[in-house]
Amino acid sequence: MRLTIKEKRAPKPKTCKSPACRASFVPKVSFQSWCSPDCAVVIARNKQDRQRKSLASIERREIKVRKEKLKSRADHLKDTQQAFNAWVRARDADLPCVSCGRHHEGQYHAGHYRTVASNPAIRFEPLNVHKQCAPCNNHKSGDIVNYRVELVKRIGPEAVEWLEGPHEPKRYTVEQLKAMTALYRAMTRELKKGEAA
Repeated sequence: MRLTIKEKRAPKPKTCKSPACRASFVPKVSFQSWCSPDCAVVIARNKQDRQRKSLASIERREIKVRKEKLKSRADHLKDTQQAFNAWVRARDADLPCVSCGRHHEGQYHAGHYRTVASNPAIRFEPLNVHKQCAPCNNHKSGDIVNYRVELVKRIGPEAVEWLEGPHEPKRYTVEQLKAMTALYRAMTRELKKGEAA
């Protein structure tokens, strides 16, 4: 039986993994990815930073999940209302204030014709909520008389009478509220995307 001794091949040159260096070098061991001790320190620090950021993002995700579990139905209702109001403002972005008919650079709200306190059953009814400037909504209590006049022009007298009529109370579950929040956020994104295009 004949024994042949294999000659060791010279290792192939590698490129240093340090972003600042990128020099070509011949490694002493197969797993070596740095050309000098200084580059090794830089690579190790970069790896530690990536690991630290990864852990931080995992912790943030876990905190978000824990906060979500702690939310009450009222918190979910508030989130849904915020998402709905943002959608109304995006939907009516090109329209003037429903009460005073002005376009201005001030703040706009999603003003309810029938308030949430007086008729919570239609708080998420799109026909009941329109873009309204902050002065009309806050200081003039919604300026309901002018709101109604404009509402009749926008949606018609039958729809206004339906809004003013009686409505069955609605009790939304947490799952329904989460779904509505996701829906209104997606609709708002679509409107803003269309606006940007």
